[in-house]
Amino acid sequence: MLNDITKTSVDFTKRNFMILDVSEISSLDFNDIMETSPESLRKSINETKTFVKWEGEKIPNSVNNLTTKVGPYSYDDMIKILSTREWS
Repeated sequence: MLNDITKTSVDFTKRNFMILDVSEISSLDFNDIMETSPESLRKSINETKTFVKWEGEKIPNSVNNLTTKVGPYSYDDMIKILSTREWS
């Protein structure tokens, strides 16, 4: 049973995150990131920022082309960021 759990576990250490202004949501290619639509994006408390995630080292082109991007961040870094007053 432990092997079954291990096989289905997600390795979050391979995920990368980028914060961006919500004004650039329309520039994202949702085929290249893990979110599926603008509605699936989590926003900051004041709703001016959001973030996206992807797996692997290479930054997706639509994310790399953003002018307001901040990052990339690791999973551990993003957990810390999301626990701040700006996000929760």
